[in-house]
Amino acid sequence: MDINRPANVSFFDFVGGVQLLQGEETRTVMPVVLIGICVSGAVGNLLVLLILIRDFRNKRGSEVKVFLSSLASLDLAILLLCAPVRAITYYKQTWTLGSFVCSTTDWFQHSCVVAKTLLLAVTTRAKHTLVPSPNTGPPNIPTWIHGAVAFICVVSMMFPIPQMLFASLVPHARDTICVSRMPACAADFMSLFYKIYPTACYVVPVIFTIAYYTKALHTAVNHAPSPQHQSKVTLVLLCLSGALGLMLLPEWGTFTWIRLGYNKPPVGLIIFAQVMVYACSSFSPVILMTMYDDVRQGLIQIWFIASCRGSKQLPSIKCQKTEGNGAEVGAKSVENAIAQPAQEGEKTIPDVEHFWTGRRNTHVEVEQDPVPWEREEKML
Repeated sequence: MDINRPANVSFFDFVGGVQLLQGEETRTVMPVVLIGICVSGAVGNLLVLLILIRDFRNKRGSEVKVFLSSLASLDLAILLLCAPVRAITYYKQTWTLGSFVCSTTDWFQHSCVVAKTLLLAVTTRAKHTLVPSPNTGPPNIPTWIHGAVAFICVVSMMFPIPQMLFASLVPHARDTICVSRMPACAADFMSLFYKIYPTACYVVPVIFTIAYYTKALHTAVNHAPSPQHQSKVTLVLLCLSGALGLMLLPEWGTFTWIRLGYNKPPVGLIIFAQVMVYACSSFSPVILMTMYDDVRQGLIQIWFIASCRGSKQLPSIKCQKTEGNGAEVGAKSVENAIAQPAQEGEKTIPDVEHFWTGRRNTHVEVEQDPVPWEREEKML
């Protein structure tokens, strides 16, 4: 991947994935890894979105769930629109997707990453309780939430604009590569910008969010009157913030390293940082499905509904529609399935029932009693 940096630029970096790599192992392994992460993460985020949308339709929404659904949407966009570009780039080792994708791919990915970080910071002001809604119609979501989400989207698209301005196609031998080149005349201003950008969009929000939820979890466990539900939701948000901060650290580190004009980091570190960005988007739904009670119960309900639809040919098993707890629905169905064969087993065949009834109603005469000594002992 060695390529000479022009003399009139302050930094020179590949866009859309590392290009001009040597070796067939990287060309084969990296696309497979990225596609596997993309597929598994997309399925998980789609399930989380379906569960949260179903909760809002059933009037069980909350302010936190609005932000969690936005996070799942951003993760889905990163996995479906950004990861395939990197997979193709690693496979082709050159740029084949045109100038528009070259200019916008890093800008769009960083916009989504910045929006995720800021959204998690804003969840510190959201309520965990259910949003009151009228008897009919959609749930009543506070106006400030829509404004906050819109503001975060606009800000997150404005910060990475330099990555769109400096990206361009460069001919290399008979192929074309996509690189980011910053002119030397803008080096002073952009050096200051690339110190402010990671600090404002990553370091400060992550530290603030983790510190807030750590303190909130301590307060909920030790001082809240009913800490169970609140502490669980706080723990989920703390784990999401910690995972995001830890898994995005290599990406922000290599990004700042290159932009500030230091020696180019190792290629393995750059590839690892890019993989961790998509792994972070795939790991978020795992945290929600395993730790967040509402999402876990919704996943049980979806599985139960799917299994019921698949067992329509079995008339003995009836699937009941219930809007309550998914775990309770599953437990009741299992109890009904176990109790039904037991009740069928208790039924007595008519002939046998008639035989035993006749035996119970038969009066044994004294002279026909086969064991008269037992009757004599009882009389004594």
